[in-house]
Amino acid sequence: MNRGCEYAETLGPEASGLTVLEWLSGRYRHSSADVWRRRIAAGEVRLGERRAAASDHLGSGDRLVWRRPPWEEPAVPLGFAILHRDSHLLAVAKPRGLPTIPNGGFLEHTLLHRVRRLFPEAVPLHRLGRGTSGLVLFARTAQARRFVAGEWRAGRVAKEYRALVAGVPARESFTVEARIGPVPHPRLGSVHAVSPQGRGAVSHVRLVEARERAALVAVSIPTGRPHQIRIHLAAAGHPLAGDPLYAAGGLPRVDPALPGAGGYWLHAHRLRLLHPATGAWVAFECVPPPVLRV
Repeated sequence: MNRGCEYAETLGPEASGLTVLEWLSGRYRHSSADVWRRRIAAGEVRLGERRAAASDHLGSGDRLVWRRPPWEEPAVPLGFAILHRDSHLLAVAKPRGLPTIPNGGFLEHTLLHRVRRLFPEAVPLHRLGRGTSGLVLFARTAQARRFVAGEWRAGRVAKEYRALVAGVPARESFTVEARIGPVPHPRLGSVHAVSPQGRGAVSHVRLVEARERAALVAVSIPTGRPHQIRIHLAAAGHPLAGDPLYAAGGLPRVDPALPGAGGYWLHAHRLRLLHPATGAWVAFECVPPPVLRV
């Protein structure tokens, strides 16, 4: 049982004229209108300094707060390993199944919460999907956070992943450049996938080992769109083996799972960047799980 938390937002003009119930059930579609109605009736939602009613109308600039009471979080692996630590950077190994940050019913059962028990100042510089294992880099100073963020935007941080894909690619190496953007999802409203109207993305894929009806590949990504590797490998006709969300072609399956659902094998293997304090190149590595080794 965690200690509960508070979700607060200052509303923009898009909320004007809507009721509290309409706004919450439309914006946060992980819960139905009936669930939000019960939460409002229980006094969990406040509009400004007062308890909100479901029928209250909203205006731009209003402050809406949901005070979520304590709840039992799903059981997930909670351990992590420290791969590197200095006064500016912290690199850790995230286990498969542990969310990186709070989301989707997870608060304390997250890598961020576990890391901050030891390093309260740590700020994640990127994130991995819940079903993805491997290296996550944290900044321990504001200087490191600003510097690495700039290097990431400039494309000077090298990231390499290992993945198990369905089928064996016909080429030893290839590049995928399908654009990625939001497409409809029946439960979430939208999810990222291949979209001609999306943002540019680049993935370089190299065949590491051919297996029976599957292959081990290495993927480097100079860009970092949401679920990029899962989407791009699916777009190339080789979705991650066991991926319950993306089908060949890079779009969600007919009956898609949520993005956090596992079943696939993807691992953040290596990361190389300039150190924010010394300016020297540093490289970190997280050993893949046995299924992703040669």
